[in-house]
Amino acid sequence: MKRSYLLIMMVTVIASMGYGIIPAKSGADGQAPTGTARIVVKVVLSGTPPAMPKLQMSADPVCVKQNQGKVVLSQEVQTGADGALKNVLVSIKDGVNGAYPAPTTPATLDQVGCVYTPHILGVMAGQPVQILNSDPTLHNIHPMPVTNAGFNIGMPIQGLKSTRVFSKAEAPFHVRCDVHPWMSAHIGVFSNPFFGVSNEQGEVELKNLPAGTFQVQAWHEKYGVRTQSVTVAAGETKQITFTYKAS
Repeated sequence: MKRSYLLIMMVTVIASMGYGIIPAKSGADGQAPTGTARIVVKVVLSGTPPAMPKLQMSADPVCVKQNQGKVVLSQEVQTGADGALKNVLVSIKDGVNGAYPAPTTPATLDQVGCVYTPHILGVMAGQPVQILNSDPTLHNIHPMPVTNAGFNIGMPIQGLKSTRVFSKAEAPFHVRCDVHPWMSAHIGVFSNPFFGVSNEQGEVELKNLPAGTFQVQAWHEKYGVRTQSVTVAAGETKQITFTYKAS
């Protein structure tokens, strides 16, 4: 086990020396949307949520030490009170016209306690993504997009930072760590700023929308995609609910 772990570490460091790396690029300052409509989304899970397995981190003693003996569960399905479903990526799929410059403020994907934080990340196409290693152990970041170019970089030292950009809108794709196979995250890339990830209350607020009719989409890594058509007038707030069924 130790020998295979060291081999993975060596391969990861070699892979980080240039394979598929996209240099960071700066864009114009993002201009905040100026609409006055708002859609408040609630996401719930109907039924008994599945029990999440314990993440087995014993292959890397540093990961075990970082978590100080606490049990760390898979983040695939996380629920709150009254079935509130966390980590659902909600976005406006259709109905938004015009161009929205990507923000120059980076979104952050951290590695803390040998898990990705956040578990689900939404960014705009062209927005910098700052990747951090907050652990005193080797991580490698291996996103697996289809539309955008992928990369595989090693971060062997605590405190390392690396900035990358996904230039095209793309449905959520998997991010893994080849050193620690239990580490998992997903990134969705959007052409407009109207998206968010549901919190512990299962809520997402899509604000500053223009008046219009929109296709609102909810995406969950286990339960898939749901859509609703919503019409809002200027200054109006609509509340909608997406319901997934536990399986």
